[in-house]
Amino acid sequence: MTNSDDHVEGQQHPLGIYFKIWALLFVLSACSYMVDYYHLEGYLRWTLIIVFMLLKAGLIIAVFMHMMWERLALLYAMAVPPIVVLVFIALMSIESDYTFTTREFFFALGS
Repeated sequence: MTNSDDHVEGQQHPLGIYFKIWALLFVLSACSYMVDYYHLEGYLRWTLIIVFMLLKAGLIIAVFMHMMWERLALLYAMAVPPIVVLVFIALMSIESDYTFTTREFFFALGS
């Protein structure tokens, strides 16, 4: 015989944290819309849009996907994709240097 208190389905988090995150997401979205409302242009505009976007994505991943309570999963979700992109950029940079050098060599022979 087991008592109903012996079996716990999962960890429950207080609803207050979800309401606070929803409010913060609302504020960040409002700030994002303000960028367009005030007609900001150039690098300032795109920097603010990207910052607000990354903040909102980070909050959603950390809280609503419950990764804030799983540190290793959060680290993998936030760190691995940018590292993979940087490796890809490095590989393509090496490839572009090789292509440029090869073209320079063969076009120099033709003249």
